[in-house]
Amino acid sequence: MTTYAELQQIFDTLNERLFGGSLKPCLMTLQREKQTMGYFSHRRFVASDGGGDFTDEIALNPAYFASHGLREVFQTVAHEMVHLWQAHYGSPGRGRYHNREWAEKMIEIGLMPTDTGGPGGKTTGQRISDYPIEGGPFLAAYEALATRSFRLTWVDRYVAPSSRGGGVSVAELATQSLVFGGEAREKKPTRVKYVCPANGAAVWGRPHLNLVCGDTGQAYVMQE
Repeated sequence: MTTYAELQQIFDTLNERLFGGSLKPCLMTLQREKQTMGYFSHRRFVASDGGGDFTDEIALNPAYFASHGLREVFQTVAHEMVHLWQAHYGSPGRGRYHNREWAEKMIEIGLMPTDTGGPGGKTTGQRISDYPIEGGPFLAAYEALATRSFRLTWVDRYVAPSSRGGGVSVAELATQSLVFGGEAREKKPTRVKYVCPANGAAVWGRPHLNLVCGDTGQAYVMQE
């Protein structure tokens, strides 16, 4: 399907530009695990032919695609690719612990690990997110693909978990301040209007959201 081909293109681009093409192929999957933007699972799949071959998994939660933007999808894939790198070429921490080796590799590829979502946080621990380092390899790799009008063709109509425990529609995004791939989006008082160019449907939200109309599949246009 188109989505999996697009996710594979993200993986291949980051593998080539951030890891020198050294990472082994893995399965890219979509999973809706609560409060998780993505995860890595080592040797999760085994070949059905009985030959004993295994492959890893990088899973992404599609509920965050529309509300948090393409760069943060790339961010999450890169974060999990560092776990993949460490599983094959390093020494992973126990369980979900992000150790110093992992943190150093993150910094090397241009992502700063942090337990707060912003500068000054701890770089190791159980729950560690990240943010891009200005002028670093990650942003260069992202821009190399994003500037060619790359996009994710399909996004979830219910785009993020709400505080009530269910999904929210794109119209409800104006009330949310959410986190994807570790980078906190600051809640702003300003609201702007977004209009679907195909059917005229309008929603309100903070500036520069990446919204897609669930009825037409067209991207909403922000009204200045």
